[in-house]
Amino acid sequence: MQRPLDNQHIIDIKPLPSPRTIKSKLPITDQAAALVVETRDAIRHILHGQDRERLLVIVGPCSIHDPEAAYEYAAKLKPVADVLRDRLLIVMRTYFEKPRTTVGWKGLINDPHLDGTCDIATGMELARTILLKINQSGMPCATELLDPISPQYVADLISWTAIGARTTESQTHREIASGVSMPVGFKNGTEGSLQVAINAMTSARAPHHFVGINTEGQTSIIKTAGNPDRHIVLRGGGGKTNYDAGHVANAEAAVAGEGIARPIMIDCSHDNSSKDHRRQGLVARDVLRQFRDGRQSIMGLMLESNLNPGKQTWQQGKALAHGVSITDACLGWDETEALLTELADMIVTKPA
Repeated sequence: MQRPLDNQHIIDIKPLPSPRTIKSKLPITDQAAALVVETRDAIRHILHGQDRERLLVIVGPCSIHDPEAAYEYAAKLKPVADVLRDRLLIVMRTYFEKPRTTVGWKGLINDPHLDGTCDIATGMELARTILLKINQSGMPCATELLDPISPQYVADLISWTAIGARTTESQTHREIASGVSMPVGFKNGTEGSLQVAINAMTSARAPHHFVGINTEGQTSIIKTAGNPDRHIVLRGGGGKTNYDAGHVANAEAAVAGEGIARPIMIDCSHDNSSKDHRRQGLVARDVLRQFRDGRQSIMGLMLESNLNPGKQTWQQGKALAHGVSITDACLGWDETEALLTELADMIVTKPA
């Protein structure tokens, strides 16, 4: 008897509810939709130079594993965002998918119960529930698009998205970025290469055809028009930083041909902070000094922050401390609030 040719290493295949099914169960509200539209437009105004006074700040947990902690964080962030909105456009990190260098917890969508059961159907619904509630509270959301199927389930609730350092070089993710409806930031590569992010920006502005799914969950040919709202994210790499004035100037020159007024965001975490969450403030202050001194190509920065500082190790069955990251170490809330206020105070009005 001939050996089977397919699925030799597959244990099980389960159908996932369609995007339409989950969206019908958890429909976007008029209030949330209006916030997403308003925030996407505000980011575009910063990106393309119509708003030169403000910086975009993407701030929040490295990853969300506890919905209640996420809601608590959003409730703390909202009044700060309101007070500082004339100088900072603050959007909350709501990251549900985590790329792993080898293995580990892959995020709330993949493993919502944190027990290795990988109940993705529940995870997708839970992610949409969290996004709905946070948007309804008046706090816009940002994420990283990792799985090519996920956007059909949650993208209508996202105001800004990243393509991460491990996937910026991926053709699939460049194609996805060419079709999504929000601004996209491409991180430089894990070893620090800026060119992969520049290539991604170039690719994503062009039309593409690729295989994806439609709202019914059917495998489909997706045709995109290209995304005009792209930028790069400097996050350091290979154990080195790239947030200083020299690297920012080089990045500015490298993307000058894209015709985007403010194409550079700085990730204050990862290699730019030498993977020490306590150094994020030092990086952010340096970035603000550059902006204040006239480096208008800087559009904003990213901060990894949670209710409580540091990180904890996730293990199946182990009790977790409230509001502490289980992926990258984060700033605590008190330091975050003080830092955001300090950064806003550093911004001075510039002539048009």
